Amino acid sequence: MLKRVAVTGLGCVTPFGIGRCAFFESLVAGKSAVSLISSFDTSDFKTKIAAEIKDFDASLYFPKNETRKMDRFTQFAAVAAKDALLDSKIDLEKLDKSRFGVVLGVGFGGISTILEQHKILLERGPRRVSPFGVPMCIPNMAAGNLSILFGARGVCETVSTACASASHAIAAAARLIQRGNADIIICGGSEAPINPLVLAAFSSMQALSKRNDEPEKASRPFDKERDGFVLGEGSGIVILESFEHALKRNAKIYAEVSGTGSSADAYHITSPDPDAKGAETAMRLALLDSGTDASEVDLVVAHGTGTLANDPIETKAIKAVFGEKAYKTPVISIKSMLGHALGAAAALEAVAAVSVMAEGVIPPTINLETPDPECDLDYVPKLARKAEVKCVMTDSFGFGGQNSVLIFKSVIS
Repeated sequence: MLKRVAVTGLGCVTPFGIGRCAFFESLVAGKSAVSLISSFDTSDFKTKIAAEIKDFDASLYFPKNETRKMDRFTQFAAVAAKDALLDSKIDLEKLDKSRFGVVLGVGFGGISTILEQHKILLERGPRRVSPFGVPMCIPNMAAGNLSILFGARGVCETVSTACASASHAIAAAARLIQRGNADIIICGGSEAPINPLVLAAFSSMQALSKRNDEPEKASRPFDKERDGFVLGEGSGIVILESFEHALKRNAKIYAEVSGTGSSADAYHITSPDPDAKGAETAMRLALLDSGTDASEVDLVVAHGTGTLANDPIETKAIKAVFGEKAYKTPVISIKSMLGHALGAAAALEAVAAVSVMAEGVIPPTINLETPDPECDLDYVPKLARKAEVKCVMTDSFGFGGQNSVLIFKSVIS
């Protein structure tokens, strides 16, 4: 018999600060984290904005001799994981460490380290390249470092499915616990992609908003005037635990992961399937796995990128799955405030989804000012809304047509 999977800890590093409270309070207030990029010169770029984490110092949370060997994306994950573990009140000294694991999602990994070391190679020669270059840049090192920092000797895996990475990581962790392969897993995602190369590459694809004169209004999911997404960064961490283990230690249980669904568009390397069949399939599979009817879903935390293609196609998928109930189910995009944190986005959305259930308030989709006829659902525009939410669906869709959907439910003993 499959075990139930509890969410017992939430942590994050975002432009709003460290921790779930700062994160969720800012979302509910409808704050935008988007501003002009300050970490490098954007004079030659068409897009000059992003949702940066400013004044971040990982050495405030871990010894400097450890953090200096970590790329920025790993530092984010380490601080977010520490925050989530504190929230879960787990006594690490009492754990069976062989049943304590890590599963993280990531898109680019340590790309900042790659760029930095390549510059050193060109300017100063091969002998000056850091011996820590490889263990800082490879994508699995966030998970590897968390395992080392917290003594997790169980499963240690990394998932990379572009913008669906963290969702797939949470799904993989949930399945491991369901099957009895682990008691507790640190899971989620981390990403630090705000650098000249990534900005230039996405700009060349015409994927980014160029609303540089109004950064806080640039990310506009489901709005007719949207012109692309805004880069973001950060880390979201969810502590998953078997119900049996959580109850034994009298843990606070926020929610349970009750269903997961995964599919592929099999259509195009960057564009979503215009028929929305891949997204629809992932949603239906997650509901089936959860044993939940679409009519029971109280909220959809959408992928909601603010790109011309994604928003109407995601809307089409929701309509196909929910039928008439689609028009009565709130749908939100926190990317309107946080930008798109790529491999970390789904983890931040999971933290938001569970927080909605805990706090009884739905954050708004900001910047939704001009209705798009193709996006005609209830996107909770501009202002937060009080509501009792017992079941949330989160959508995540990545380049390559890789889709992941999660269902979170309030706990029923």
